[in-house]
Amino acid sequence: MLRFITFIVMLSTFMLSYPSVGVSGNAPITQTKAGIFLGEVKQMGDGVVWSWVINDAKGNPSSLGITFTETALSGLPENPPSDMPYIEYELSLPRQIKVAPYIHIVVDWNPHGHIPPGVYDVPHFDFHFYMIAPSERNKITAEGADIARSDKKLPAQYIPPGYILPAGTHEPRMGSHWVDPSSPEFNKQPFTITFIYGSYNGEMTFLEPMAARAFLETRPNITEKIKLPAAYKKRGFYPTAYSIKYDPKRKEYSVSLEGLTYR
Repeated sequence: MLRFITFIVMLSTFMLSYPSVGVSGNAPITQTKAGIFLGEVKQMGDGVVWSWVINDAKGNPSSLGITFTETALSGLPENPPSDMPYIEYELSLPRQIKVAPYIHIVVDWNPHGHIPPGVYDVPHFDFHFYMIAPSERNKITAEGADIARSDKKLPAQYIPPGYILPAGTHEPRMGSHWVDPSSPEFNKQPFTITFIYGSYNGEMTFLEPMAARAFLETRPNITEKIKLPAAYKKRGFYPTAYSIKYDPKRKEYSVSLEGLTYR
């Protein structure tokens, strides 16, 4: 609790340097379009994590992401629940604005990794940017008859070039995972970062940067282009890149979808 209170004090200091920043549940911000908007804050490990959106001068979202303190990489649980291989941190988006088609963000900590063996079986984080509500996500069981719904493929125009849907990638409360087999981790190189598309019942449901904890501990500052589909069924702001950055002054990490463009 003391760490959390300390963070709130730090966050208040951070807000003073941005006159357009507000926190969900607090007084209305002074600027209603452009600026930085903060969402939900939660404790993660020995630190905290929170969601945010940046709007450009025209009031359009240009970046959407999460930030967590360096201390969040320590004190993480090593034994996930028996029914899933990860620990979940669900974050709502800022209440003041809407960024279609996104509804919430979930950070999954995988202390022992997950399938496939020899690829993603190292400690890592999955950063899910969901396009469905938590209530819809909770209905995905990925069991029995629901496996067919999870594995239903996206129409060709909604699939990024080169991405495939391997068998057995369906997960409860997620759906299935589309991967790029040309990524380094599928070509005898250690897993560091990658980008995954998620779907359920033939609909794109999430975008997912992934990062190994060992890679985050190198304190990266990278921006990677994303392979894009020819079309999107849901209208909204889609990224052209994603970033994973460490701020040495603030001792914080940020993971974000960048170059949001209305499509």
